[in-house]
Amino acid sequence: MKHGFYTVVCCLAAGMLASCGGQKKQGAQAETAESSVTALAYAKAPKGVEADSLKLPIDKDGYITIFDGKTFDGWRGYGKDKVPSKWVIEDGCIKFNGSGAGEAQNSDGGDLIFAHKFKNFELELEWKISKGGNSGILYLAQEITSTDKDGKEVWEPIYISAPEYQVLDNENHPDAKLGKDGNRMSASLYDMIPAKPQNAKPFGEWNKAKIMIYQGTVVHGQNDENVVEYHLWTKQWTDMLQASKFSEEKWPLAFQLLNNCGGDNHEGFIGLQDHGNDVWFRNIRVKILD
Repeated sequence: MKHGFYTVVCCLAAGMLASCGGQKKQGAQAETAESSVTALAYAKAPKGVEADSLKLPIDKDGYITIFDGKTFDGWRGYGKDKVPSKWVIEDGCIKFNGSGAGEAQNSDGGDLIFAHKFKNFELELEWKISKGGNSGILYLAQEITSTDKDGKEVWEPIYISAPEYQVLDNENHPDAKLGKDGNRMSASLYDMIPAKPQNAKPFGEWNKAKIMIYQGTVVHGQNDENVVEYHLWTKQWTDMLQASKFSEEKWPLAFQLLNNCGGDNHEGFIGLQDHGNDVWFRNIRVKILD
């Protein structure tokens, strides 16, 4: 188990600290009559150790709020030590101000990650997309670099190590008609499994997203319906990769990383994608299932 919780019982005169176990990463849960908090370790720098700690709200059902609508605490750019300036907080939402350049990210853009690696968890959030917009929710992501022909270290894109829950304006973005059987439409496992039923709301309207990962089983939910289910680290998973743009022949590094998704510990970051279009996210919370 990755997270231990410590309960603080508030008394009139003094507090008593009771240990409830824990191994690698430890959290502190303070309970009062009104609210509770828990602590998550996170890495401030790319490829850094999760040595810093955040105190975050946790509700009675175990859901941790990882975005409070006011600050980017715990968030940073993929491969960066700060939040790129195109990501802003607007009306209690995380918003990406689109560049219009698609995946051609520039220095003030790039993907956003919550800098704590989760293993078994449920992620819930809401999103809305601009007209003709494209984005994605990544999970079990790693920060990956390689060396170019000049010997320079370069960052690989986040999606070569992370499965993607597609975020899309199905009616106006051409990606909806590409791939196979709608497997690039909203809530699909991008380029592998189509979301069925396809129940996304139009651009400019809020959609509910849910991603559950438990011991290799992954479920995508959209607007209160389960629309995708698959199983990591199985022959089924390998076969799906081989039939996708991430096959061993087409993209060897992506195939290697995704086939062992989450690395040896089967854990990774939650990421929000810069695909060049305006997109909004809110009410982001995680329940740890370890």
